[in-house]
Amino acid sequence: MSYYSKAKFFTSAPDIKHLKDDTGIEVAFAGRSNAGKSSALNALTRQKNLARTSKTPGRTQLINVFDLEDDKRLVDLPGYGYAKVPLAMKQKWQRALGEYLQKRKSLKGLVVLMDIRHPYKDIDQDLIYWAVDAGIPVLALLTKADKLKSGKRKAQLLMAKEAALAFCGDVTVQTFSALNKHGLPELEAVLNQWFGLLKSEETNEQIDAN
Repeated sequence: MSYYSKAKFFTSAPDIKHLKDDTGIEVAFAGRSNAGKSSALNALTRQKNLARTSKTPGRTQLINVFDLEDDKRLVDLPGYGYAKVPLAMKQKWQRALGEYLQKRKSLKGLVVLMDIRHPYKDIDQDLIYWAVDAGIPVLALLTKADKLKSGKRKAQLLMAKEAALAFCGDVTVQTFSALNKHGLPELEAVLNQWFGLLKSEETNEQIDAN
């Protein structure tokens, strides 16, 4: 049984002021509304409906928190990039994102999910720069990897890794598919390190082995 299958919904909050005490360890997931964030969280936790998508922009603007154990949490940040959301709402949420990344002391890692076919949109880059500035390690997760053939997938991964050097921070890049679970062991290995479940040497061995 995976450690992450223990995840249970804890709360939804409109902003960081309404989150629980800033203690323990949090790992946050963020991505554009079409990046497959909910699918990735469901694949990680082996639960079909843990992270639910919503067609109502008001609901999707909430921060959803899932408890693991020992004061460890997965945090599902609202998807961004909605075409129908008013500009003022987008700007408000972007400010809230920046505040969360810079002020949340329990945040120990950020997973930025991007469609492998369209990585590094402007807001994706903003997120990564915010995290790097705050000293937060980032995993750039290239989702929907099943949409590309092996050769193209490897080329996109190489391109994304080279582009990540420009952030001048702790930014790792991996490919992932919620559909066929491609990249799931590698994702878990990084999270294990952030949550302190494995020594970094063991994590690197797991990543290198895949």
